[in-house]
Amino acid sequence: MSTGCADFLLSQMAGNAKKSALVSNEGTTTYGELLEQIAQASETLSQAGVMAGQSVQLRGDFNTVSVAYLLALLNLGTIVSPVAPTSFEKATEFADVADVSWIVDGFSGSISKASRDSKHPLYDRLRKTNDAGIIIFSSGTSGVSKGALHSAEHLLSKFKTPGKDFVTLAFLLFDHIAGFDTLMYCLSNCSTLVCPTERSAVSICELIQTHNVEVLPTAPSFLNLMLLSGAHENFDLSSLKIITYGAEMMPQPLLERVAGAMPKARLVQKYGTSEIGALRSQSENSTSRWLRIGKEGKDWRIVDGLLEIKTKTAMLGYLNAPSPFTKDGFYKTGDRVELRGDMIRFEGRDSDIINVGGQKVFPAEVEAELRELDGILDAAVYGAPHPILGASVGATIQVVDDATSPADLRIHIRKGLAGKLEPYKIPQKIKLTTDALVTDRFKQKRQ
Repeated sequence: MSTGCADFLLSQMAGNAKKSALVSNEGTTTYGELLEQIAQASETLSQAGVMAGQSVQLRGDFNTVSVAYLLALLNLGTIVSPVAPTSFEKATEFADVADVSWIVDGFSGSISKASRDSKHPLYDRLRKTNDAGIIIFSSGTSGVSKGALHSAEHLLSKFKTPGKDFVTLAFLLFDHIAGFDTLMYCLSNCSTLVCPTERSAVSICELIQTHNVEVLPTAPSFLNLMLLSGAHENFDLSSLKIITYGAEMMPQPLLERVAGAMPKARLVQKYGTSEIGALRSQSENSTSRWLRIGKEGKDWRIVDGLLEIKTKTAMLGYLNAPSPFTKDGFYKTGDRVELRGDMIRFEGRDSDIINVGGQKVFPAEVEAELRELDGILDAAVYGAPHPILGASVGATIQVVDDATSPADLRIHIRKGLAGKLEPYKIPQKIKLTTDALVTDRFKQKRQ
């Protein structure tokens, strides 16, 4: 039986049929045309024999076919696991975890039967309520990717409250919780979503100028790359009203540089995870890392310096890992935070902390200072084994000049950080690279 959980989105589209929905290098798709594609996708799924309650992998991106199949699959009541091109090499692994019965190609529209039977025990909870599901996989930077199973009804519920109509750039990935959030927010307000084919600084700035993009959801690492490239100076970015950032720690110096480079745009820190969805938040101001987490259906607390959150949009559970929830339903985020009144400020992931002889070092703090030194483009800080202290601080440095020697750079770093960081925070082990130090999801590559 169909859940129709996306019916409210289709109703919105029907009333805005002539508005632009998706814009890409292939052209513009109106909401009327997108509705036709959704109807066609629904018919194709029916003919293939795809049924409610089955697990379906959707290999796609921000394009008309993929978006149409995503909505058709949700309305049919299937359990959908989106997979973006950057994760295609893990598609088989993801299919095994999600026990998929069908694979949909979001580019060609083809559907193929898989040899799995969609029998994961958590799926029964969705079937009992005739609810569709969404599976979001973690990046898996520290091991096997974990599959977080969500109720589609719960994830989509917040989009029933009207928002604002902004031309938005789909920077965050199709299979990322924040990318899903961006897409659904735009569809629920019948806004225009500009879809990039690549995410270089130049190509993104060019899209902003060409399509008068008003909202750029992105990550600190990309903003750093954009400023380093100078691309923001070669294009007209005056249409930007809001820049949202998340997924990793925002260094204070970088935040101030971005605010100075684009003073007309309001900078807003977002917070969310694959496990609890993308939460509404409010930054203190454009140059502050203090924020409030929205109150609709959410509760939070700090236990031993770590943030815990209870929310209606939390996942039902992992498909392939133990539960990360407390007995009273709070999700243990693993994020270490400071508290000031009703606002919090993130210090870093607890798992990233380097313990140097009992002294705690947050990699993001050291990386921020390293990026301020001449000749350094980027830095990734990690803990290196030490026979006496247990660990020391190591850093992989992306340099401007590949002729720089490690010895000279080590001296440059020690002099440059003296008086800015405590001695135990200054990197003792240095590696040089000319390669970018961010992943395809624009997260810092740390050992």
